[in-house]
Amino acid sequence: MEVNRFFILLIALLVVSCNPKGNVNTEELTRQENLVDTLVKIQTDVKMVYIPGGEYKPFYGSEKVNVTVAPFLIDERPVTNQEFLEFVLANPQWRKSNIKKVYSDSSYLRDWVSDTELPKGVNPDAPICFVSWFAAKAFAESVGKRMPTLDEWEFVAMADAEVPNAREKKSYSDNIVDLYLQKDRQFNAVKQSPPNYYGVYNVFDLIWEWTDDFNSIMTTGDSRNGEFNDKNLFCAGGATAATDVLNYAAFMRFALRTSIKANFTIANLGFRCAKDTIVETNIK
Repeated sequence: MEVNRFFILLIALLVVSCNPKGNVNTEELTRQENLVDTLVKIQTDVKMVYIPGGEYKPFYGSEKVNVTVAPFLIDERPVTNQEFLEFVLANPQWRKSNIKKVYSDSSYLRDWVSDTELPKGVNPDAPICFVSWFAAKAFAESVGKRMPTLDEWEFVAMADAEVPNAREKKSYSDNIVDLYLQKDRQFNAVKQSPPNYYGVYNVFDLIWEWTDDFNSIMTTGDSRNGEFNDKNLFCAGGATAATDVLNYAAFMRFALRTSIKANFTIANLGFRCAKDTIVETNIK
């Protein structure tokens, strides 16, 4: 298994660090003016989990610099096929035959029978996939939420079932990689595996997940100019720029994030929603 992990890491580094153009075109992230103007609001009953926030060490950056994550709420599980169906029923502009080309590639909702019919045999409680970043953002807006930031998602992802930060455990990354290597996991229903320390389900075992700023690791503060502020990420520098070079699972996630664009749709890439909140206290 260690040999397999070595090759996984090597492939991830090649994707992250050896594309001379970075394969990240963030120009499409500016096409948001009309993204949510005409959305019809819908209701979901998914439980949201309170995350207290705190400081954490990002996977890429200086080992001496921590990032502060403010308290927030996050869906306890990914958005499902049934929920996304209800979204497109209420918002015809996001159906597969109507969506604007700038918002999605040709694989958007690829396996759906029609604009309003899920794929034959699909579990309605499985995570929705083949959706672009734009579509995920529109869904989140329609339910009065937003997408989690990369730091928020990674903060939650540090937890295992027992502690909020399991990075120091030898088994932490290895177990996640084992989950990533399972085939067709995206077809399974949500909440069929145990939650993590916070009560969040399916962080790793079903799908990859969009974040609001999924490509921010490769861009400057203003993503619209498409320039990169960390040249060490290129040409075999990906490992040296990482704060935890043995975290194979994180290499895989960042390899994916830095190789996709906002209009891409992928067979096992979905999302969950988040929301701002206030700090909870014990004061009565």
